[in-house]
Amino acid sequence: MKPKKVALIAHDSRKQAMVEWAGHNKNILSRQHLSATGTTGTLISREVGLEITCYKSGPLGGDQQIGAKISEGEIDFLIFFWDPLAAQPHDVDVKALLRLAVYYDIPVACNRATADHLITSRLLEKIGETEEGE
Repeated sequence: MKPKKVALIAHDSRKQAMVEWAGHNKNILSRQHLSATGTTGTLISREVGLEITCYKSGPLGGDQQIGAKISEGEIDFLIFFWDPLAAQPHDVDVKALLRLAVYYDIPVACNRATADHLITSRLLEKIGETEEGE
């Protein structure tokens, strides 16, 4: 299976859940190309030992950087543990990021249950491939 380009993002109250999820799925994730917003990526890298390309922190432009990568075809799917109950100072960026993911038709998981289904799906190998199988 060709490695997938996976973006990982977690709001502050969901970062520990993301670290635990990444640790549980370390074997699968270690075979992918991972990127993340700054704090999330640093935590996962330090606590789980995965190699991750880190962008800026979400409120400082990291969400926008990952959104740009989505629009450039550089992200195959997004795991975004967001906090639906907390107001975010960069809420407009969060909405823009999710809008881009939907527009460019990439799978998005916003909680552990969906992330587990996505990362273990037999369809994982088909994500990010064109109809010609590239």
